Amino acid sequence: MKKKINNVLFAIGVVSVVVMLVTFDVSWQTLWDSFQRAGYWLVAILLLWVVLYAMNTLTWWLILRESGPCSFRFLHLYKVTVSAFALNSATPVGLLGGEPYKIMELTPLVGMQRATSSVLLFAMMHVFAHFWYWVTAIVLYAVLLPVEPGMAILLAVASVFCAGGIYLFLKGYKNGMVVRGIRWLGHIPGLRNWARRFAEERADDLHKIDSQIAQLHAQSRRSFYMSFFLEYVGRMAQSFEIMFMLLLFGAPLHWMTYIQSVLILAFTSLFANLLGFIPMQLGGREGGFAMSTAQLGLTGETGLFISIICRVRELFFTSLGLLLMKVKGR
Repeated sequence: MKKKINNVLFAIGVVSVVVMLVTFDVSWQTLWDSFQRAGYWLVAILLLWVVLYAMNTLTWWLILRESGPCSFRFLHLYKVTVSAFALNSATPVGLLGGEPYKIMELTPLVGMQRATSSVLLFAMMHVFAHFWYWVTAIVLYAVLLPVEPGMAILLAVASVFCAGGIYLFLKGYKNGMVVRGIRWLGHIPGLRNWARRFAEERADDLHKIDSQIAQLHAQSRRSFYMSFFLEYVGRMAQSFEIMFMLLLFGAPLHWMTYIQSVLILAFTSLFANLLGFIPMQLGGREGGFAMSTAQLGLTGETGLFISIICRVRELFFTSLGLLLMKVKGR
């Protein structure tokens, strides 16, 4: 059964990559020119993401260590992490691909409940850090750049959105989110009977998973804040990918260039996540880069170049992650 699910997820990922290649509306000449312009910086970007994935894996490792011993190597968890992010990029609504895959891979090693709670905790921490990253970008924009009326409204709406998200996650960390999430699903037409039946059949397991989620925040504060620190720093470090490309367009090696990179990535990621139902956010990320660079007074050529290189990097790691799904052993 596990092999069958693995093959299905792998096939979905491959199809999504093919769709991405077919719909990549960039001429070969433009793509080649972008490669030539990036030069060795493309290698630096790929190495940066090797480190970022290691930080994601370490976050998951810390969460797992709090719930019991880990009888497998860090590299095995790293492999699963890269493959899961590849599935999240390739499948519609992201988490429908990568998170079930992580639970499936980890269940034989630590059990169903522990695997599920650790994966949910990691996903929560990953999104929770994203909200704080967006808050950081909002504050930086409001303090360092002129705010016109239209942008003021946009920042206000984004602030309310982030505040609401942070509040919901804090409540989830204190009380758990699984039981409440299943109840919410019960209000969706077509899922009511399934959600009610699942909640009744798995009531004990769901409550145990919720208690494990709450335990990290209530009893393991050090691991909680360390995992949050790793995820938040990872989001801030990801901004260097944009900064490397801005330097190629003659931007000065200055702290303000890094601030611009943070703002571009924050706005683009927010826009792309709103279009999370599209595989690899086709078009959404490119549009986000175009709008965010234009808002900061940068040229359209800069936005196009950033979107091309980021798409190539994502395609590289998505393909690598899918291939790692077929690598056996721990």
